[in-house]
Amino acid sequence: MARVNYLVDTDVVVDWLRGRAWARQLILRDDVRLYCSDVTRKELLSKPGLKTSEYLRILRLMRRIRVLHVDPVIAAAASELLQRYASQHLRANDALIAATAWTKRLPLVTRNRKHYEFVAEIVLAEIL
Repeated sequence: MARVNYLVDTDVVVDWLRGRAWARQLILRDDVRLYCSDVTRKELLSKPGLKTSEYLRILRLMRRIRVLHVDPVIAAAASELLQRYASQHLRANDALIAATAWTKRLPLVTRNRKHYEFVAEIVLAEIL
């Protein structure tokens, strides 16, 4: 059985933490390999008011999701996206996540489609 690869946005992991069935089903699927940007990891672990139990749940989940680090190629791509989509008000973290999807050729799973729908370089997954 071939695996399908996806990059997940921060909101997907937040939905999993909140017990949303769709996110749980996605994360537990055997035919899917999930990746996230280390930007997502940072956003999750630096959330204000994060309880120790939530912190530990995030760390456990990060064992199931492969974390992709922002390297010079991704950083350059993010810079290009920020310049190209300045009129769309693309935020730096979203640009880094989009650049990760673009450079790694991974469809992006997100509920925040409005943050990314104008980025022609990436594919938004239709699995929600």
